[in-house]
Amino acid sequence: MTADSEIEINEAFQRSQKGHNNKAKLVASLKSRYNKLEDKTLFHEEFVHYLKYAMIVYKREPSVENVIEFVAKFATSFQSPPKMDEEEEEEEEEEEDEEAEDDHPFLSFIFNFLLESHKANSHAVRFRVCQLINKLLGSMAENAQIDDDLFDRIHQAMLVRVTDKFPNVRIQAALAMTRLQQPKEPDCPTINAYMLILENDSNAEVRRAVLSCIAMSPRTLPKVLKRTRDIKENVRKLAYQVLAEKVHIKALSIAQRVSLLQQGLRDSSEAVKEVVRSRLLPAWLQRLDGDVVELLHRLDVENCAQTALDTLKAIFANTPTDELLQNRLQLDNRRLIPVDLLSCENVLYWRSLCEFIKSKGDEGDEMLEQVLPDAATYADYLYGYLKAVPVLSEEQRADFNQLELVMTKEFVSQQLIYLTGCLDTNEEGGRKRVLAVLQEMLALPQTPSSLVSLLTEKLLNLIPDDHRRTQTVAEIISDVREPIMEDTQPVNENESRRQQVQLAEVKVRILEAKQSLEDCITAQEFSQAAELKDSITELENHRNQIIQDIAESSQPADKEIRTEKNDPETLLRCLTMCAELLKQMNIKTRMGPTMSALMSSLILPSIANAHPAVRNMAVVCLGTCTLHSKELANTHMVLLLQIAQLDEVKIRISALRAVIDLLLLFGFQLLSDRPASQTAPPSHSPDRQEEEALSAEEKGDAPEDTAQSILMMLSEFLDSEVSDLRTETAEGLAKLMYTGRISSAKMLSRLVLLWYNPVTEDDTRLRHCLGVFFQLYARENRAHQEVVEESFLPTIRTLMNAPATSPLAEVDISNVVELLVELTRPSALIKPSTNTEEVCVHNYLAVRVCGEMLKDPTAPEVRLYAKTLSNLELSTDGTIRRDLLTLLQQITQVVKDRICLRAVEKMIDQLVDSKEQAELLNASALQPLDVNADETATEDPSKSAKRPKRGQRKGSTAKGGRKPSRRAESSEESDGENVPESVPVARPSRRAKVAALEKTKLDLSALINQEANMSS
Repeated sequence: MTADSEIEINEAFQRSQKGHNNKAKLVASLKSRYNKLEDKTLFHEEFVHYLKYAMIVYKREPSVENVIEFVAKFATSFQSPPKMDEEEEEEEEEEEDEEAEDDHPFLSFIFNFLLESHKANSHAVRFRVCQLINKLLGSMAENAQIDDDLFDRIHQAMLVRVTDKFPNVRIQAALAMTRLQQPKEPDCPTINAYMLILENDSNAEVRRAVLSCIAMSPRTLPKVLKRTRDIKENVRKLAYQVLAEKVHIKALSIAQRVSLLQQGLRDSSEAVKEVVRSRLLPAWLQRLDGDVVELLHRLDVENCAQTALDTLKAIFANTPTDELLQNRLQLDNRRLIPVDLLSCENVLYWRSLCEFIKSKGDEGDEMLEQVLPDAATYADYLYGYLKAVPVLSEEQRADFNQLELVMTKEFVSQQLIYLTGCLDTNEEGGRKRVLAVLQEMLALPQTPSSLVSLLTEKLLNLIPDDHRRTQTVAEIISDVREPIMEDTQPVNENESRRQQVQLAEVKVRILEAKQSLEDCITAQEFSQAAELKDSITELENHRNQIIQDIAESSQPADKEIRTEKNDPETLLRCLTMCAELLKQMNIKTRMGPTMSALMSSLILPSIANAHPAVRNMAVVCLGTCTLHSKELANTHMVLLLQIAQLDEVKIRISALRAVIDLLLLFGFQLLSDRPASQTAPPSHSPDRQEEEALSAEEKGDAPEDTAQSILMMLSEFLDSEVSDLRTETAEGLAKLMYTGRISSAKMLSRLVLLWYNPVTEDDTRLRHCLGVFFQLYARENRAHQEVVEESFLPTIRTLMNAPATSPLAEVDISNVVELLVELTRPSALIKPSTNTEEVCVHNYLAVRVCGEMLKDPTAPEVRLYAKTLSNLELSTDGTIRRDLLTLLQQITQVVKDRICLRAVEKMIDQLVDSKEQAELLNASALQPLDVNADETATEDPSKSAKRPKRGQRKGSTAKGGRKPSRRAESSEESDGENVPESVPVARPSRRAKVAALEKTKLDLSALINQEANMSS
């Protein structure tokens, strides 16, 4: 053994395996020995000899990792120390000397050895080569330089290795190219390779490795942003970390900032949301000097208010309580923001802060008093701001600046209205003042239409009783639609002149009569005097009447009259209030006389209005009204169905939603008055036709033709070119099927095909809705799994027979098969059935698949069916096992494809032990199955398999389901040499009833024909 200053190579490798050894001392000792050697060749060869022992080990053993670390440190210890600035200035003068000192011979030798070995057949060697190159480049100084030729060779080798079939090799190759990036080059091969990996690599760990080392530039930023929507949680998490650490907020557009916050704060993974809250937002705030309002200025709060609110809530949650009150904006002594200082950002911050404090409960009440005034003061403040919102004429609306100003004021008004929910309305005076302000603003014609729904909602929240709510809204609607107007009549001058003439004539006649009366009295003609006196009295009365008429006509009368307004804006305002009222009402509240009057005078007449927005809101109101009354629903169901087919798209969608809600609430018996006892219950036998595979929880009341017509309409909507209508229909059908109102294998098959159809690729809502529905539906109970099982063959046949021009021709059929197998897996049920008589659903599926394979053993899809059989969880019941073994044995006799035969034989091995298998292979009593038997075989009940009836729906609630396994990627660090895993076979402890398939023993042709006919 040599001294510590000089050490043998083999001993250095031995000691480097120990983690506690000081590698720096080992490197120094071995370097001392190397420097004393005149001939370095033997040293190089011996060093590589010992290195090879570590390079053939693929597993990440600690001792091997220590050796690799030691080799990297030893090789880079020969590198020349980095030059100072002064030396770099003399670069041109010493160019020749620099070229001679570019790379140490040992370092060059190691690189040459590694680059010659990177194409080795062993994936372990390729992995260690890439790992060592990564370690060597990473251990060099920050400003280290290598020869251009060596740079190019390393570059080319690693570009090859990033396409290696083993993920671990690709990971190390990607990490090795970290220092080879040239972000300023417009066509850098390394960055191009990185972007290609981020887009296309199937392994999540490879994508994570590239994310961790890719340089940020305008070219790479969109690719990194896209990884925030990666399918794997760890990749999304790292993408947000990289953006927080490497990207300034100013480098992102407003749309990108909003998208990052919107997706990150609503991610399904709590870990991703935590990274956004604890890393991304603090990093942005730090670059903005902690100014939260300034951060809101960097977002489009008017168009993404909810995202801004989520952002503020996340910031407040990580802020100490005492600091919340320190940043309370520019509140005056009344605890209000002055009107001239109100902006979209600070009012949204004010609202979010108040809502966050109020959510703390009792401990937040005292804090809330410091940032919000009493209810009466705030009501006056709100009233003053809302009345100041200008109403634009048509000419003014053409001016974009004025329109933008009004839209800003409306947004601020909206946030101020939301703030009324934080007020303390327990005090009667303040609550009445808020109610009065809200009612007055709803009645004012200049109140913007966009605020009507929100004002109504806040008003109804302050009124707990449904009857009072209805009366209050009805009064407001009456004031809006029939406002009180004064009828002022002008003075008629001609009539006034005529009355003056009449008055003068009467006065003259009175004077003449009085004179005649005096003459008669003088002449003592008392009888005539009495007549004159009566005449004078009449004339005086006539004179007084004329004087009164003149007085009335000289003062024009003001009459109060009500005029009904039927313009679209008024009707839309009234219908919006009515819709909000119906939304807030308890579903059990019956329709009273007030609502009936609104229905007849407002809602139904508006259905035929020429204005689309009015018709749409009327349909919404009608659909909501029908939910409160079964009789009303029965009356107007046909009208809603007609609207769903004939009107504009938006109105059709509203009518469709109403129809779906009615069917969900009342069921299909809404369509008929026949009692349930008169209708036979739906059959659950497996040989029913696909067209009649419709059953409802209470479908006994519904005539089949009406239910079929509705479902045919919904089926046609699934083929609509209008994506919104298609999505709404799919969502409605999913609800009906999940709640048990519909049970249709054909409809489920349509939804599966729609989910996989490339046409719906951009319809995120549709894809998300159906993806969640399939998992919840199949996991809910066994009856749902039976529906999925019945839809298996129709779905696969549709994809198999799709013409080349159809979008369905692009669908990966094996992926669809994998999904349906996972959905019908017995272990996937939330609450496994306790009924021991039920047979495993996968057993029925296995019989169907075997029948398809026996129909045409030479068909190309036989290989797919064989793979399907190997993935099934089959029960261990003796009778069922023997029946399946009979089918599988028949398949081995007719199928010639080797891959299929191996899969079938593997399944036979799983079902029987070696002794039973030997008996089966030597048995001569087995009769061949007649796959093409006549359909009359299905009519003989003694030869057909009878499936147990579907059990009742469980009352359990699905809490989520695992997503269908794509099996396209593996995020494990070690890929296990891509050895396919054997499929485990579940063996439940409960046995199915033997008598369930007793009659089909050794002769399953009848059952196969039944399933084939049903699916055809």
